Amino acid sequence: MSYKKQSYANTASTIIKNLEKRNMKGYYCETAADARNLVQSLLPKHAVVTNGGSETLVETGIMELIQSEDYQFLDRKSAKTPEESRALYGQIVTSDYFLTSTNAITLDGELINVDGNGNRVACLIQGPSHVLVITGMNKVSPTLEDGIRRVRNIAAPPNAIRVGASTPCTRTGCCHDCQSPDCICCQTVITRRSRHKDRISVILIGEEYGF
Repeated sequence: MSYKKQSYANTASTIIKNLEKRNMKGYYCETAADARNLVQSLLPKHAVVTNGGSETLVETGIMELIQSEDYQFLDRKSAKTPEESRALYGQIVTSDYFLTSTNAITLDGELINVDGNGNRVACLIQGPSHVLVITGMNKVSPTLEDGIRRVRNIAAPPNAIRVGASTPCTRTGCCHDCQSPDCICCQTVITRRSRHKDRISVILIGEEYGF
């Protein structure tokens, strides 16, 4: 094991212990392949599964996994009209498993997420029976304040480019605390504890994924 991998494993061990104090379950996987196998073992066959927007899920191959015939996948992008989107969201919030990543996670086990429309953070907070949060170790931040800075200046600019938003950060690469009509930083959610034990599981991967 490389020095970096060992450091990731040590850091993950610290975070997992702190997640337990916050009523959340933590796992560490050295590779994306290990994480896919873990997710597969956690998802019952034919479960109703959906996701929040996440480059991590795509990059790790987990997105492809949950779209397989083993599960009833609810594709949030399949709606063609606002009415269909609203009806589909009604199914999403009552799904069995919601998969997402996190914009940042602190050493103390706090999840930090910033959202535009709020559908991703809404499902993290309440609705789906189980939430699986998959994240690379590049998203670990020492403190809550560091994590918020990370989201605004490291995660948000490329994310805004990804969704085609016309915001100042897409041009400068850093947060301007903007009030742009295209702002993707409308909701900031700090998950400091799960009200329901082990509803939220966090899978830490000893590699770098997402923004």
